[in-house]
Formats: sequence, C-alpha cells, structure tokens
Amino acid sequence: MSTQPHKIILGAFVPGVLTGSAWRLPEAPKDSFRDFDHYRYIAEKLEAGRFHSLFFNDSVQFDLDPGLEKGPNSVRWDPLILAPALALVTRHIGLITTGSTTYNEPYNLARKYASLDHLSNGRAGWNLVTSLGGGENFNRAAHTQHGDRHERAEEFFDVISGLWDSWGEDAFPQDKDSGTWLDLDKLHVLDHQGKHFQVKGPLNVARPIQGYPVIAQAGSSEAGIRLGARVGELIFTAQQTIAEGRDFYENIKAQALTFGRPRDHLKVLPGVSPIVGKTQAEAEAKYERLQELLDPQSFLSRISRFASLDYDLAELPFDEVVPLPPEHFSTDSHPSRQKLVYDLIRRERPTVRQLFNKLTAGGHRVLIGTPESIADDFQQWTEAGAADGFNIMFSGLHSQIDDFVDGVVPELQRRGVFQREYAGGTLRENLGLPYRQNRNS
Repeated sequence: MSTQPHKIILGAFVPGVLTGSAWRLPEAPKDSFRDFDHYRYIAEKLEAGRFHSLFFNDSVQFDLDPGLEKGPNSVRWDPLILAPALALVTRHIGLITTGSTTYNEPYNLARKYASLDHLSNGRAGWNLVTSLGGGENFNRAAHTQHGDRHERAEEFFDVISGLWDSWGEDAFPQDKDSGTWLDLDKLHVLDHQGKHFQVKGPLNVARPIQGYPVIAQAGSSEAGIRLGARVGELIFTAQQTIAEGRDFYENIKAQALTFGRPRDHLKVLPGVSPIVGKTQAEAEAKYERLQELLDPQSFLSRISRFASLDYDLAELPFDEVVPLPPEHFSTDSHPSRQKLVYDLIRRERPTVRQLFNKLTAGGHRVLIGTPESIADDFQQWTEAGAADGFNIMFSGLHSQIDDFVDGVVPELQRRGVFQREYAGGTLRENLGLPYRQNRNS
C-alpha cells in the first residue's frame, strides 16, 4: 500500500457574473460581467496557484422570476467565446466549458471543442450536460423531457466522439515532393444514422491534441450517473457529508467498471464554496457580511422553484422549521439537486434561516475557516475515499480567489497533497488521464 499522500485535484468554478451578494460589496467592480480583464486576472491567478482547471457553466434560458431585479442572473458570457480568449493569455490551466447536448448539434460542438483544444495546446474540456430549460428559445413550445434529454445526450456523445475520430494519426503528411496533402487511408467517414442524429462527417477540423477534450459531467440522477460512468472523466457533484460523498464515489466508479473503464479514469470533484480568513472569526465575519447583503425573499423563492418544493420558503417565518418534503417525488428539471435539498431537510430539520445559510452555494458545501481547517477538511474527504479533489465554487470576486490561492494552496502544498508544478503540457496529463486513442486505429 502506498504511503504517499493523496494528491488533490483542484478545479475552479467561476460564474459568468459575480454571484450571490458579492456584486454588492463596495470593493466589487461594476460591469465585471463584460470586462475581459476581470476574467484574465482570475485565470492568471488560478494558474499561478497551480489549479488544474477553470470551469465556466452556461445556460440558454432566462428566468423571468419575481426576484430578477435583486440578483445578477440575467446575463453571462458565452463560455465558448471566453475560453479561447483565455487560452491565449494562459499556458497551463485547463479550460472547461459547458456545451448543452439538448440545444446544440454534435457537428457544431465537435468543431468548437477541437478548435479550442488546438488553440490551447491541449487544455480543452467539455462539460457535457443536458439543459434544465430553454426550449422556448429553440423553436419549441416546451422543454424536452428528462428521459429524452439523457437519451439524446448518450447518442450525442457517440456522434461527437466519432467526429473527433475522423482523422487517424499522421493523416496529413503534406508531402511537397509528391504533392500529397492527405493520406486517404487515415480518413474515416462517420455516417451515423441514429434516433436523434443523422451525421455523415467527417469533421473538418484536425483531431484534438488530447484525442478528445477532457469530458466533464455533472449529473447525479440515475440517468446522469450512468452517463458519467460511461463517458465522464471529471465528475462534478454535490454532497454534504463524507458518507454521502463516499457512497456516490463508490457508486459511479463501480458503474464505470461495468463499462470496461478503470476506476482511476474518473476523477470525482465535489463542489465546495470556501470562505477563507486568517482566523475562524475573520472567515465567519466575511460570510456574515455576504449573507447580510443577500435578499432572502428572492433567494428563498428561487430555491423553492429550483428544488420543486410544493411550498414557497419565502412565505414561511425565518425561524420556523422547514416542513418535511414528500418521501417520493418526481421532477423534470433537476432531480439530483432536488434530492440533495430534500435529504438535507430530512437529515438536519433546519429552520428557514439555517436552510438559507446552507444553500447559498446552490446546494454545494459552504466551508468557512482558515487555510489550515480547510486543508484538514480536504484531506479528510480524500483520505476517506469521498473525493479525488474539489471543484472550488468561487463567486468571481477577486479577493475571494486571492484568499484561497494565497492561503489554502500553500498549506496544501506544505502538506505534500497538492502540486507545486504542472505535471505536463495538456489537461489530460495534469489530471493523470490517458490520451484518447482513435477507435479506428
């Protein structure tokens, strides 16, 4: 048995706009959501902190909810525009962006991600998701049903990966003497005919440097776990306890084995929202400052809709115990996150106030403490087999990122559980993931 400490993977989640109440702080700049230098600073700071990856989520819908005017949820960058720009000002950090399988076509995304992988010299990642809504923006009267979305996503991956395999190794000899540009024996026409897609191919972009971009996946429903086990490599998830984290970790890795995939080809990264202070009191003061600026009515109403509760938390007294949710439920939006909220209510029987404080990171753990206590927590999770690393949920505020990079990262490095230098040139090499071989080889 190895006595070497577990090396923790750190990814950063950065929103398209300052989230929660961070935008209200006096030190928060206005218009950061349309200022490229804001994101450039973040990428360069995270790279200096040796983060493995930087992740941007995305949405193709606009919720006209009652609290719209109170929160910065109405605008965001297109991550597949932002990531290529950041590729030119960084050298090592991976760039992972969301691309929905529900409201995109495989050929379009195959071209974009292959191009990003070349532009970044092998640092691209694709967060494979099904959209939670947005059909009204794509010529549809209603959103696609949950089961249909995942069935489409499974076929979507088969098509997009087949397109990335259009070209064999050394398919372009570019022999000037013979005048031969392309070796036709290394050209592979996909000619896919399926239920959701008919795609002939081949892709008109060279094969990605990594074979495939790193595949991230964040679904924790039964269908989402199956998809992650079959094709995911970075698994973004949200559990509140080590026991829950270990159960999820073992479940998805066991399912991966049934698809013929080694356990270490999946890296599980639970989300954590850290508030870092030099002392515990300082960290708690920073958190309280953010909570005081957050509008509870609009936030609680949004959480109630997001979790498909049959009551509005905003209408309950702040210190009343939250009513128990039903034992059995169904939803067509976000079943895994709904289950997380329901399990939290049953396990902890919180008041509305306590639930408000727990869910300010969208269901991910809020971790308030010093660099030492946060490092302790990370080691406990990884050593217990509940995580391979963590997806750090930042608000986008520069000072929050500075606190983590300047405080927690050196503490993890001092303990020998986090990298001091990047292991290789590509995102796959830095994550310890293999190059994806061409299926036609």
